[in-house]
Amino acid sequence: MPVFIAFCIALALIVETGSSVQALLLSPLVIYIGLTIAIVTIIVSFFKKLPETISYDLFASSTLLAWFALWKPLFVAESPIFFFFPVYFALIVAFVALFFIGQRHKIDQDSLQRMQAIVDSGVVAPWFIMTCVLVTLYFENRFIQFPTMMTLLALRYALSGCLKP
Repeated sequence: MPVFIAFCIALALIVETGSSVQALLLSPLVIYIGLTIAIVTIIVSFFKKLPETISYDLFASSTLLAWFALWKPLFVAESPIFFFFPVYFALIVAFVALFFIGQRHKIDQDSLQRMQAIVDSGVVAPWFIMTCVLVTLYFENRFIQFPTMMTLLALRYALSGCLKP
């Protein structure tokens, strides 16, 4: 998810420097575009019309923009979550990409079969996790649910990355 990592780092820098770009990112247009892309990505992911790696990247990036535009006006101006959450997201995705997906050649066949069984069971379908992430955008009072679901999305991304040839 290189685009998502780049968006996270850029957003953290924009927030930390107090850039005037924040005003552009807070417009309702960003909310609508981000949510539209996220919803379309969920639908396309459900029908498996887009490669999973692209759908994860597209969904996470659009959701990040929608999250910022939706939540920033609700918190105090110097709220640290708008700096730390994007940094956390970038670190967790980089971590799973480096240590899980990057090391998939070291995973034994039995573990791969068990991981494939989890995926085949449908319990952790990407479209379902994406939907849960999107729903948590509307729980501003429970602000920890969004990063928790994004972490689950990153773990599902790692699972998909480990199973691809």
